[in-house]
Amino acid sequence: MSILDILEPVYKMLPEVKAPEVAPPLKKKLIWSGLALLLFYIMGNIAVIGLSAFSEGALGNLQVILASKIGSLVTVGIGPIVLASIILQLLVGGKILNIDLSNPKDKARFSGLQKLFAIILCFFEAGVYVASGMLSPSPGMFVPVILQVALGSIILLYLDEVVSKYGIGSGIGLFIAGGVSETIFWRIFGFQTLADGLNGTGILWVFLESLATGADFLLLLPIISTLIVFFVVVYAEGMHVNIPITMGRKGTGGRFPVKLLYVSNIPVILAVALFANIQLWAMVIPEFAFDLPDITIPIIDFTIREIGTKSFMGGIAAMVTSPYGLIETLARGGFELGMVLQGLGYLIILVAVCIVFGRFWVEMGGQGPEAVSNQLSNSGMYIPGFRRDPRIIRGILERYIPPITILGSAFVGLLAGLADFTSALGSGTGILLTVGIVYRLYEELAKQQLMETNPLMRRLFGG
Repeated sequence: MSILDILEPVYKMLPEVKAPEVAPPLKKKLIWSGLALLLFYIMGNIAVIGLSAFSEGALGNLQVILASKIGSLVTVGIGPIVLASIILQLLVGGKILNIDLSNPKDKARFSGLQKLFAIILCFFEAGVYVASGMLSPSPGMFVPVILQVALGSIILLYLDEVVSKYGIGSGIGLFIAGGVSETIFWRIFGFQTLADGLNGTGILWVFLESLATGADFLLLLPIISTLIVFFVVVYAEGMHVNIPITMGRKGTGGRFPVKLLYVSNIPVILAVALFANIQLWAMVIPEFAFDLPDITIPIIDFTIREIGTKSFMGGIAAMVTSPYGLIETLARGGFELGMVLQGLGYLIILVAVCIVFGRFWVEMGGQGPEAVSNQLSNSGMYIPGFRRDPRIIRGILERYIPPITILGSAFVGLLAGLADFTSALGSGTGILLTVGIVYRLYEELAKQQLMETNPLMRRLFGG
């Protein structure tokens, strides 16, 4: 008996958002997505009851990517959801969990197990935030604080399910894009209320004030780098290789496009979520290490910290921490060799991890050469000039999909890392993810609009 069989009675008891019997019209999908985003914003502005203090710690720059706001109900954000997906996919890919995701029954069991695991991680990570000191409960409020934070993340889990079934795109992508957009707006146009009126704290207002004493154009570097990342990603979205295909007995010609960003921004989401969890665990593990001998542990902690008479210093967690603002620091004459080496190391690791997750995601998501060749063959499509055989199509696709997957994954990893070095608004990774998410939403909206105006297209896409 496998672990899926053992846990099946447990995850079958979990509440589930019922799929619609009839696909809702575009207007209702937009309403559902809008309501989910509104609720996300509301939760991000509700403070956790019972906190005496809170700190962003080392996760300050990663909050927008995790759709979190420390100290609020979305303190943990989508971290547990993404981490559960990463771990289970690795278990399936390593054949530790014997699941055939092409089988609808196994796929449903996998989804149930993933939801159960994500809920467990919601409570676990809420406890880690408290144990690490990022959340400091008032006396007697330790358990209530953990429950509130965990519940907030569980609500996001079900909102993601609602958006996936009744809205446009995915809830996770929607929350990331919403959080990044909010951050960009306030960093450019932010202000605070003082006794003598409003005081502009955004980059734009600070730059305009600097014109009186001598313009500091480096203040505009985050805005410029944000625009550069935006245009580069939009341009890259249009880069693709067309593979000629033919359909039907009459040989109606067509093309199968394989985009440079074939795996979209998924590798970066998975990589950054993994890095954030490593940093989070690194902050809490040394707190329980009082009985260890007086030695340095280079694998666990990412900051030099004194606990009693013992010192714990950097290692893996330091290597996966981006030196935000590196380029601006260098431009202002603050050269530090250690910071430069950390930046190069982080960039190499980020690109390598993105490539691994990209290759894995293609196979897991049914986008590999074998899965795509079977889909095309079952649809009556074939490569002109070759006999109708899925193996022929697979051979052609293997020339393009694996190399483009590697190139695309490396590209998004490199772009995200370099943009982080420029202090891009919402972080370079956040901008990359947001542009990709918005682009996918635009494509989905266009597809939905086409299906509503053309019933034939609706039947073709199965809408």
